[in-house]
Amino acid sequence: MHYYVDESGHTGLNLFDEHQPILYYGVLGCRYNLDFVAEPLLQKLRVKLGVDRLHANQLGVGRLVEVAPYLTKFSIKRDIRFHLYKVVKSDHSIITFFDQVFDCGMNDAVSWQHYWTPLRYALLFKVAYLFDEELAKAAWKARTEQNPHHCEAQLVNLCEKLLERVGWLPDLRSRELVGDALKWAKANPGEISYGSSNRESSLQISPNLVGFQQVLQGIALHSSKVGRKVSRITVDRQTEFNAAQAELADVYGRLRSHKSNMGPGMLTFDWSKMPEASPIFRPGDESAGLELVDVTLWLMKRLQEGKELPRELNELIWAQTRRGGTDEVSLAGLDRRWRHIAELPEPDKKLPEDLEQALAEAEVRRKEAVIGL
Repeated sequence: MHYYVDESGHTGLNLFDEHQPILYYGVLGCRYNLDFVAEPLLQKLRVKLGVDRLHANQLGVGRLVEVAPYLTKFSIKRDIRFHLYKVVKSDHSIITFFDQVFDCGMNDAVSWQHYWTPLRYALLFKVAYLFDEELAKAAWKARTEQNPHHCEAQLVNLCEKLLERVGWLPDLRSRELVGDALKWAKANPGEISYGSSNRESSLQISPNLVGFQQVLQGIALHSSKVGRKVSRITVDRQTEFNAAQAELADVYGRLRSHKSNMGPGMLTFDWSKMPEASPIFRPGDESAGLELVDVTLWLMKRLQEGKELPRELNELIWAQTRRGGTDEVSLAGLDRRWRHIAELPEPDKKLPEDLEQALAEAEVRRKEAVIGL
């Protein structure tokens, strides 16, 4: 399989650009090398339109309609499959705050079962309820702060403001768990390791890298599903993040002999399916595959924004997405995936005695951690 990767909505470490609230990654997968098999068609279409390359943003809807039927026919013939991945940037700020501050390995006031089981998502939504845009911005500013003393001061201030809102939570247990964790983080900001040591570490938690994790995992799942080896992953070249993307791909490649399980009831991932091929970074105007994914991603972004498209362009999207996939990093996406846990029935029998004892001991340790705070 050959995969071609492009992104849209890139604002780097600025998560709160009102014009680009979502980062999108588009991935085209095909059994054939599109840089060769699509080039003859694209040459004809460039001549037809009188352009050097098919840049969707420059052509716009009207001119893309002229070539859409040709692209649709080619996509069906070659079984081209489009996958869309999204990161809602403001949500990403809140999720990264929770992942660090409520990590039971960092915060003694958080028990294991509240971080490494689906209970974490119930707790995450409680914490997210306390945030507004101002606090989300403050959380991200502290998360990317490279001076540890400044970061600790910002984290303390953020925890104080969130603690003022804990009373908003409707039930006593939520107020206890969230409040105790925030109190402990406020008293021990140095133990949370919240900031970034340098710009490179900031890039690793950027939406671009989080989205690229989805891309690599999606490629692994798709290539495994169709039973084909990944021959090449071609990524649109852009200088700021390509080195970090290559490093991430290398880390994932070295995990290929492992399977991971986050905890009881949580997701598992078979890293053995990760592609052996390392990403190749090429300018978008030197790859027919990148030229094609640019068009589809631009169209999909318009649909995501609620804009209507002519029939010819909808047919092109259908041809490529009908056997594709999508995923997203967002609070709404997590809600859709984990909402069922709120609807599970109460246990109809007692827990095993050893589990009851382990949970009781964890609760004792959690309460001891906040004595005197």
